[in-house]
Amino acid sequence: MTKRRMFLRMITASLLRRRSRMLIALLSIGIGATILAGLVTIYVDVPRQMGAQFRSYGANMLLLPKEGETLDSARLEAALQVIPGDALVGAAPYRYVRLDMTTRQQSFTAAGTDFEQITKTSPYFSVEGAYPSETRQALVGKEIAETIGVGPGATMELTYQPTTTASGKTPEESRTPGASLVGQAEGFGGGVVYVSAVLDDHAAIASVTVDASTQTPEYGGRIPEDEAFLAQLIGQSLPLTLGDGVDALSGATVTSAAVVDALNAATEASAAARPKTMNFTVTGVLTTGGEEEGYVFLSLADMTALTGEDRLDVAELSVSAGVEQLEAYANEITEQQAGVQARLVKRVARSEASVLEKLTALVFLVTLVVLLLTMICVSTTMMAVVSERRREIGLRKALGASDGSIRAEFLGEGLFLGLLGGVMGAILGFVFAQVVSVNVFGSSITFQPLLLPAAIIVSMAIAAVSCLLPIKRAVAIDPALVLKGE
Repeated sequence: MTKRRMFLRMITASLLRRRSRMLIALLSIGIGATILAGLVTIYVDVPRQMGAQFRSYGANMLLLPKEGETLDSARLEAALQVIPGDALVGAAPYRYVRLDMTTRQQSFTAAGTDFEQITKTSPYFSVEGAYPSETRQALVGKEIAETIGVGPGATMELTYQPTTTASGKTPEESRTPGASLVGQAEGFGGGVVYVSAVLDDHAAIASVTVDASTQTPEYGGRIPEDEAFLAQLIGQSLPLTLGDGVDALSGATVTSAAVVDALNAATEASAAARPKTMNFTVTGVLTTGGEEEGYVFLSLADMTALTGEDRLDVAELSVSAGVEQLEAYANEITEQQAGVQARLVKRVARSEASVLEKLTALVFLVTLVVLLLTMICVSTTMMAVVSERRREIGLRKALGASDGSIRAEFLGEGLFLGLLGGVMGAILGFVFAQVVSVNVFGSSITFQPLLLPAAIIVSMAIAAVSCLLPIKRAVAIDPALVLKGE
């Protein structure tokens, strides 16, 4: 029989003779390894889990046009190439314009976007009905839906009024039957009021739309929605006179005068500046609890068809990465991509980083406590074993056993327990982590291949350290005193 086999036989025999105590030590190491392996598995996988959870709060990066530049689809695609595909959760582009619903004398903010990407960057959107899947379909915010009384299946006639004017004609030359006129005038506080009108076959006003967004909301800002004020303009011929067939809106005399002046100064819209009308079918009503409820959402294709421009105001990105990596992506895009600048939504990014930092501290603290408790339990058990084996140790030393052989035997027993406890802990730790992940994050985790050897090595190291004090006491036993019965 070789020395190695003899040594293993001595260790296993010693463990089996003291099964109850060794079982306690084994369970201590196993439980410690289970908690340690479980926490480490959760910690390693938690950035992905937390990232998925935080993505539900919206985008964490914005792409904007640099000053004096424009952002279009081509530049957006080039900027997105900086971010790896596995890190980019979604990228939703937006183009915002004012659209009119002349049949209701209403004006809304419309957002052209990619609905497939919206579901990725804004998963908190709640839609009654469905997202648009084809052109000429619209998603209406809850606030607008309640105001005009529309729902899924309804039809909306939306008109885009370009802000550019100028056909080269004078106002008098422009007042021809069927002409489309656009004009502007200075209103209250120096803010500009925009108007657009369509003349009928008799050169009288057939429809009129007012953009008074620069005026005070409680006074002049009410004009675009005041049906009585707008209705009195219908059927009249230009030029108009305030107070002569046109009454000012109460509390908004300056803005009312600006509307009249803008109509009198209106000229025929050039081909590029003429209003364009399209019919849309409402597929769903959007509820978010935020300002999005006051928007109408269209596809980018429809927005381009309405405005005649492939231009974007902003792109919202949802990126699965830490704050440092996000900043690196943003800097690279801003420095290398022409006309595009990237900004972080710091509220979301910093919240994610803060949660991860606190979680790291918690995992470290719990792991430290578990390791200390495991070491204390194993050390106490081994100390009891040494006390039970005092006579055996004394007899062996009296027969010539060296201190090194005694150290090796007790250390071997500890390492053997650490090996078994590590294997058991690695398996149970993954099960523990899986249960926690499913119940807390609602998704499963993947097994980490390095978990098994790491758990075994740590468990054996803990067992070895726990045996140091018992080994010291075992080596210090005086055979003469033990054999005398003291």
